[in-house]
Amino acid sequence: MNVTRTHIVVRGLGNRCPNCGGDRLFEGRFRLRAACPDCGMTLEQGEGFFLGSMAINYGATVLGFLTPLLILVGLGWIPVNFGIALGLVGALLFPVFFYRSSRSWWLMFYFLALPQELPANGGSGRGQDLL
Repeated sequence: MNVTRTHIVVRGLGNRCPNCGGDRLFEGRFRLRAACPDCGMTLEQGEGFFLGSMAINYGATVLGFLTPLLILVGLGWIPVNFGIALGLVGALLFPVFFYRSSRSWWLMFYFLALPQELPANGGSGRGQDLL
């Protein structure tokens, strides 16, 4: 069965394997498996591959948490000192809680660009076009 871009997006947003939809990508809270236990697709594409997930996590923290907080402080709806404290705590905790999603979303974006590389679509799963 060919995996469509719609499948890739739905699976990525659900923190699932982009190839088979399996939901066991992680061992524990912070350890991504080297390969999907359901289909065997390699998840660790190579050294530095997941730098993109760090950028996603950083962007989500700034745009989804810190910017709205800054706007609320700027409008005077939240006291400045409370806003600073909340911003510091949130800037440390939000990336921790968003870690799994950022890894999964990076796989999603990667295979959205290269759906032919998914093993279910006849590819190697290694993204040889970019490596």
